[in-house]
Amino acid sequence: MLDKTGFKRKRFSDLFTDMENKAREVFGETMNTSERSPLGIILRIFAWFLAKVWSTAEDVYNSGYIGTATGVNLDRLGPYVGISRILEQFASGIAVLTGTAGHSEPAGFRLATTGGIQFETTERLTFGNDGTASVHVQAIEPGQDSNIAAGTLTVVVNPNPNVLTVTNLEAFTGGREKETDAEFRTRFQQSVAGGGAASVDALRGALLRLEGVRAAAVIENNTMEPDAAGRPPKSFQAYVLGGDEQTIAETIFATKSGGIETFGDIEKEVMDIAGYGHVIKFSRSEEVAVQIEIAVASNESYPADGDDQIRKAIIRYIGGEDEAGSYYNGLSMGADVVYTRLISAVYSVPGVEDVSLKVGKDGSMDTQNVVIAPYQVAQTKAEYIAVSSHV
Repeated sequence: MLDKTGFKRKRFSDLFTDMENKAREVFGETMNTSERSPLGIILRIFAWFLAKVWSTAEDVYNSGYIGTATGVNLDRLGPYVGISRILEQFASGIAVLTGTAGHSEPAGFRLATTGGIQFETTERLTFGNDGTASVHVQAIEPGQDSNIAAGTLTVVVNPNPNVLTVTNLEAFTGGREKETDAEFRTRFQQSVAGGGAASVDALRGALLRLEGVRAAAVIENNTMEPDAAGRPPKSFQAYVLGGDEQTIAETIFATKSGGIETFGDIEKEVMDIAGYGHVIKFSRSEEVAVQIEIAVASNESYPADGDDQIRKAIIRYIGGEDEAGSYYNGLSMGADVVYTRLISAVYSVPGVEDVSLKVGKDGSMDTQNVVIAPYQVAQTKAEYIAVSSHV
């Protein structure tokens, strides 16, 4: 039923009661509608199929609202605020190979880690006179698992006498999973102010719609004096996590109010439609290193690599890089590290009986939430997480 309070789905019991009442109204109060009677069986079959129709109608109703839509239906709401779901992405980086001087291989040459994560070259590689070549490679499969640490790309998949060795001097990054419904819904809600202009919310929404931008914050100084952070009077500072710097600067220029100064440590020149250059300033978000100390009491179900699983669960929640070099997005900019969520992450590992945990930043450890400023983002690493377990 749809009324001013919204859609109310009739369930199987409701439908059967209505049909039973109607049957007794038509055939008399003494009509047998028990589970084993012919009429009772027929009514229950019809009620079951009608319940499925009502369930579908409820899904159709919910698909029109950001808070209840899921999957593809949620994707279709994104264009209304100018965003789309971030799809799964491939990790990439530069591989350094050694081999026969002058030898050349076309794009698509396969390389891998000892763990079986495969990459392929995206351009032709040619060994120089010194027998080395640097070439851009990309993961075969998308996802965070393809974010590998430096020095782990060591296998030539198809042995070639002219290619001797391969390695990656730097970690490969950029791989990520498809944006979840919860992540997309949060970004949608943050972007709804993007229809306006010349306001803090409009600027933040415009930045969040850019490809590669994970989070954004805008802090303004609307006084006539410099503020504590050094922002000039009547200025603002945009903090951005991810994204192309030139595109960010162009978006700020297109959205900000005329005559309002930008502030930050990154400067980019943007041309207006008349061909005049304007210097736009902004900053990257400040990454806050979060340290955790965990003492775990476990039972016989605790796995042999339980300590590592705990570290990975913590990194998945906060965000950062694990021991294998995989990177996890974790919390968004300005999101506090919630103490109880850390406890929950530890208990996700089987065999954990009890937990004692301290968390902090800058060496100050405590048993409470870690407060993150709007222009900061929490990050951690396996080496920042100390785990001790005992049975």
